[in-house]
Amino acid sequence: MFVLGTAGHIDHGKSLLVQALTGIDPDRLREEKERGMTIELGFAWLKLPSGREVGIVDVPGHERFIKNMLAGVGGIDLALLIVAANEGVMPQTREHLSILDLIGVRRGIVAITKKDLVDADILSLVRMEVEELIKDTALSQSPVMAVSAVTGEGLPELVASIDKMLSLTEPRPDLGRPRLPIDRIFTMSGAGTVVTGTLIDGSLTVGQEVEIVPSGLKSRLRGLQTHKSKIETAAPGSRVAANLVGINTGELQRGDVVTIPGWLTPARMMTVKLNLISYLKRPLRHGTEVSFHTLAAETMAKVRLLEADELNPGDSTWAQLVLERPVAAIKGDRYIIRSPMETLGGGVIVEAQAKRLRRFRPEIIENLKAREGGTSEDAILALLEAKQPLELTALVTLSNLPAEKAQVAIESLIQEGKITGPGEGERRLLFTAAGWSRLAGKVTAALGEYHQKFPARSGMPKVELGSRLKLGSHVTAALVNLERQGVIVEEGGILRLPSHQVRLTPAQQAKIDAFLKSLTANPYSPPGEFIPEPDLVNMLVAQGKAVKVSDSIVFSAFAYQEMVTKVTVKIKESGKVGLGEVRDMFGTSRKYAQALLEYMDKEKITRRVGDDRVLY
Repeated sequence: MFVLGTAGHIDHGKSLLVQALTGIDPDRLREEKERGMTIELGFAWLKLPSGREVGIVDVPGHERFIKNMLAGVGGIDLALLIVAANEGVMPQTREHLSILDLIGVRRGIVAITKKDLVDADILSLVRMEVEELIKDTALSQSPVMAVSAVTGEGLPELVASIDKMLSLTEPRPDLGRPRLPIDRIFTMSGAGTVVTGTLIDGSLTVGQEVEIVPSGLKSRLRGLQTHKSKIETAAPGSRVAANLVGINTGELQRGDVVTIPGWLTPARMMTVKLNLISYLKRPLRHGTEVSFHTLAAETMAKVRLLEADELNPGDSTWAQLVLERPVAAIKGDRYIIRSPMETLGGGVIVEAQAKRLRRFRPEIIENLKAREGGTSEDAILALLEAKQPLELTALVTLSNLPAEKAQVAIESLIQEGKITGPGEGERRLLFTAAGWSRLAGKVTAALGEYHQKFPARSGMPKVELGSRLKLGSHVTAALVNLERQGVIVEEGGILRLPSHQVRLTPAQQAKIDAFLKSLTANPYSPPGEFIPEPDLVNMLVAQGKAVKVSDSIVFSAFAYQEMVTKVTVKIKESGKVGLGEVRDMFGTSRKYAQALLEYMDKEKITRRVGDDRVLY
């Protein structure tokens, strides 16, 4: 399914030609009929000799309604540029042509209308003027045809030419991420809210759950139509009317996008390639406020030029647009910027959910060039460099490449060692090789600093390091990957560098020696005054030389194991043991016996039943 869009100056016969071709009057408003001019978008369709159908969007030609024109041309496959034979090229002819060029329309036909009103010489002059106008544009190879909507002369040839041009046009790809930019909203009796637009990037099906972006409203598709015929599934590239459940017209506005939930994030700042129209009389300055248009959306925006303080007419540069309100846009979408009086320029969106970039930075510009014009691998790598780390699914979505093509590019980069990352499957977290190296460096630095600050500790708790990395649920996989690569060592939830060894000062060693001596002298009633600082106690516990049963009681590992063995044997013989029996068994006090038994309960060696202990 394809869409054709008209373009041209006011009163050059766009709507009359559409009606002559289709039998449908695209001017639907009373004001349009009374004033004889198109104000809003008009819609029609035509069945071509080949059997294919083409939707037609008829746009306003008056300069005051350029924003309405921009809402209609975003999804077209073929442009029909219309020039009246009795007037020739006019201001909006030139402006509409520039807009078609900026939004990337690559196929078109020029129809010289009102042929019946001029003689052959005038017609020839207008043809030459049109050919001169389009020669340096994307429509330079377009056929130029003279027609009359009144007499019908030239119309069969125009229809044949439209058919031929569309036969050379690739169908819109189905990326599995459907977007229906809303260009019209109304209510139908018995149905409720209906929106129309040109469907891009995927298909929609009756009954499907949908999301409205940027508002985030959820709905369901009650029905779909194209060319006033009910359909079950709408294909990419078709003009679609969608009946939405549970949403009022007042909750919607032109430029909202109907899509599947969960993937399309509204943009407040975007990075773009900006081309300024050549016939403008003055440059565009950094910080200029403009109106921004993409697909059917419109908002005010401020221009941040990244390479200079001003952009001259006819030149291009990298820029960022700071939007007054969020819009639903993605990488690869085309856009236009305007002043209150004229179209200034436009181009392609390279990053839709952008962060503020520093100006006059060559490395940033090089990254943007790779993302715009390189291979799929170049684009993926540059995108990841700018936004890493990204989950695999997010990287595929942000690349705006067909999923299979993006997957192939990513796997190729992984095989080449240019991309790496922990985890498995679609939630695998991906870094560039340099990004992963920076993460490893961050981990190494954190552990090195920790070892220097706490030389008596065997390492940093895994939870503490994980919180510093801010990788969310991916942190475990990242640490496992770093351990596999030999960057870190994990022992019982403690992380250290491979080279780390516990180092004690002479004073710390003296404390250790005195403490161990006290444990040997009083194995079952160790004095608390010799217990060193927690780091040293934890080191002895980790080394298997001591067992800490409470904050104030630490046994030697030998004494603890001896007591556990004797208590266990006693329970096996008698079926149970009491606190007093344990106290007497080791000639100690109630305090030490109680601490021992409570620790054994905690370790699930014993359990308390009344005043006695039994085996767990």
